Amino acid sequence: MKIITWNCNMAFRKKADIILMHQPDILVVPECEHPDKLRFNGDTPKPTDTLWFGHNQNKGLGIFSYGHFRFKVLDVHNDNLKMIIPITVSGGQFDFTLFAIWANNPGDPDGAYVTQVWKAIHHYDTSITSKQTILIGDFNSNTIWDKPRREGNHSAVVKRLEEKGIYSVYHKHFNQTQGKEQHPTWYMYRHHDKPYHLDYCFVSIDMLECLKSVEVGNYEFWTKYSDHVPVIVTFDVLPD
Repeated sequence: MKIITWNCNMAFRKKADIILMHQPDILVVPECEHPDKLRFNGDTPKPTDTLWFGHNQNKGLGIFSYGHFRFKVLDVHNDNLKMIIPITVSGGQFDFTLFAIWANNPGDPDGAYVTQVWKAIHHYDTSITSKQTILIGDFNSNTIWDKPRREGNHSAVVKRLEEKGIYSVYHKHFNQTQGKEQHPTWYMYRHHDKPYHLDYCFVSIDMLECLKSVEVGNYEFWTKYSDHVPVIVTFDVLPD
């Protein structure tokens, strides 16, 4: 099973072929336009299931299946947490819970970015377990921006998830330390000298044991299309 997150920096319809060359089973795309605006080329693979969330038709959160997987939003979904979407994924060897993330809520005075994730992992506490759970997307956060007196900074989110048996696949696979990542996922203004790691995939311990590979896109190729590069995660679990 291959799951990819890529903040496409809008106009996904013009860039879909590029990311679909990697043949994802599930694709999470922050800054994606509404499905009504997705007009793909004739040869572009079409998703078999789609979810989209947002208030700006040009810039929301898209979740796509390109195989047997099917999506159902959990009844506990809280639209005030923008945007962390709890989804049951079925159709594979086993069902699992996917939290598709684009942390971006400028209307919340408590905090627009990592605060949304912090609130979500408490609101969805009983749905985030040490079995069959994935949280993936653009968290818009990193330990380097921790504010020690603010409840729910990035380090607190990581600590809380680890207490629940959920870990970052990138940090485990590459033996990296939070805040000292060697592979950036975002280049501010697409400048090579402004690199940050903002995009993550956290998984429960049972899925971590099935981890096969983690790939982070390179600057030279991907910044022609976006200020973010993709995070590509492959498990030794087949989609059917």
